[in-house]
Amino acid sequence: MKKVLLIIRWIVGLLFIFSGLIKVNDPLGLSYKMQEFFEVWGIDFVNKYSLFLALIMNMLEVSCGIALLIGFRIKITTRLLLVLIIFFTFLTGYAVLSGKIKTCGCLGDCLPLTAVQSFIKDLVLLVMIVLLALFDKDTTPVFSRITTNTILMVSIMACVLIQDTVLNYLPCIDCLPFKVGNNLVEQMQKPKDYVPDSTVITYQYKKGGKTIEFDQSHFPDDFDSTYIFVSRYDKLIRKGTRGAKITDFNLTTQSGNDTTQAMLELPKYVMVMGNSSHPNFYSWHTDLLKVRDYCKANNISLFYITPQSGEETSILANDKITVLKCDATIIKTAARVNTTYYLMNKATVVNKFSDKSINKIMDALEQLKAL
Repeated sequence: MKKVLLIIRWIVGLLFIFSGLIKVNDPLGLSYKMQEFFEVWGIDFVNKYSLFLALIMNMLEVSCGIALLIGFRIKITTRLLLVLIIFFTFLTGYAVLSGKIKTCGCLGDCLPLTAVQSFIKDLVLLVMIVLLALFDKDTTPVFSRITTNTILMVSIMACVLIQDTVLNYLPCIDCLPFKVGNNLVEQMQKPKDYVPDSTVITYQYKKGGKTIEFDQSHFPDDFDSTYIFVSRYDKLIRKGTRGAKITDFNLTTQSGNDTTQAMLELPKYVMVMGNSSHPNFYSWHTDLLKVRDYCKANNISLFYITPQSGEETSILANDKITVLKCDATIIKTAARVNTTYYLMNKATVVNKFSDKSINKIMDALEQLKAL
């Protein structure tokens, strides 16, 4: 039995560390997934705390996995793991049963799992962790108390440092369709064998204190004003095949003209993507003007792409910088840092940087000019 528990302990520990590290690499991705759940549940006022919750969740996953492997306070560790896996199983189970969440973000964008795959994974882990909790007396620490505490503290500090770095300078490992080397036009194309999801519009109403669900073809015979509308969503009936990796990437001018194709055909240009409400507008604006001046002197087009309009957008327009609008969700996906610079050759991403890497951006512009 001890050998079985040891194998389970390593499997659970390594899976939690692996899962946590993938999300440590991109905490914003997890925060966006949390916001998706919050909005479905009607508690989107919690969205402002999603990044903080994601940072804490990532550290918990990694530190609990390490604590399990080194045998740190095994009773507390297994109970905490049990709480985490019950919570994760609830989320993935909800995603499967409701059909409102397509992916759970358990392994981030690097290893996307369907809701069903995530749910099965969590059920298996739940059984394993229950066994570890039942037989925790058979687990002994691997190292001395001082060494164990040191390893755990170092791991937590490493998670804090990595997450702070990627939030300021982009993820260390880019698993998004906008990564360097990708052709955006190719990423927007659907596979030849693409089959769309089959969905049905489902309504939720309340009557007599009970929630009633039905689709367009099955309205209740007694439907009247006593039915109080709650929500409407697309319920998945049959899962299709994976479609285009990039959708809704549409760029429009301030007057509403679509300029996506025209921009993606340019030989050399820079896309600056982000929210125009920048917290450090003065320093960011100064750096952007440096890039503008270099681009103008070397015949490289420059575009600022944002989902918003406002005073800062007007300032950029007065600076002779072309401002384009794009869907906010696309900006969230493409610009993990506000603001992200894309150096482009037609539809191919030559390089990308956080706005905090202005020196690297200027060096990369020299390379772009030479293409």
